[in-house]
Amino acid sequence: MSRYFIEVSYNGTKYSGFQVQENAVTIQSEVENALRTCFRKPFDLTGASRTDAGVHALQNYFHFDSDDDVFYSTGNLNNQKSLQQALYSLNSILPGDIAIKRLFKVADKTHCRFDALSRQYKYYIYQKKSPFLKDTAYFYPYKLDFEKLQEAAAIILRTENFAAFSKRNTQVNNFTCSVYKSEWHKKNNLTFYEVIANRFLRGMVRGLVGTMLKVGTAKISLNEFTEIIESKNCTNADFSVAACGLYLTKVNYHKL
Repeated sequence: MSRYFIEVSYNGTKYSGFQVQENAVTIQSEVENALRTCFRKPFDLTGASRTDAGVHALQNYFHFDSDDDVFYSTGNLNNQKSLQQALYSLNSILPGDIAIKRLFKVADKTHCRFDALSRQYKYYIYQKKSPFLKDTAYFYPYKLDFEKLQEAAAIILRTENFAAFSKRNTQVNNFTCSVYKSEWHKKNNLTFYEVIANRFLRGMVRGLVGTMLKVGTAKISLNEFTEIIESKNCTNADFSVAACGLYLTKVNYHKL
């Protein structure tokens, strides 16, 4: 048996999240269906980073184990030409809002979830109505104090326990995260938040963004923002921002 990684990108608007679910169409179910159709056998995929319904990804990964025989129909996967044939076949089966960018062999014990060193997310906001952004960014037509947003983002860098920004019904053993980057940016009429951490809790980025927006609109002070963090109570945070503005932009590994 050999292990393979799939690098995938997707617009999550029409999907019920990343991981396979009963009676729901997800990114995983679509990719598994494409593999099954292409190679005429079932595949059991493991995902690197779960994203919620409506969330997008520029880069995410699956891995699976399989006999090299499965690739004989398109040639040997170690051959560059046959790799391109496999990618072409899979992408022709997948819907237009999901794309496989790479399919490649890795060391047998490489794990797309547990071997990831960090993950990067961005959350995009637009403040002037645009029909071209409604499914790919969050419309927030309120005046924002950008300096206050940056100050709130800097507080996150000094935080270790993110229980206040984890939705209920999570299965994690602890709420400790190491955040390496936390910044707000402006570009091309968009305002976006960028965060990199070793791990993320359920709903964490949207909770951070929604609560920081309350700082940026003077609904709460920076001291109150700090108190929300220290409360370790998710009922104090704001998770109401839409999924459409959130992107998983990169999953980092030591070597692939």
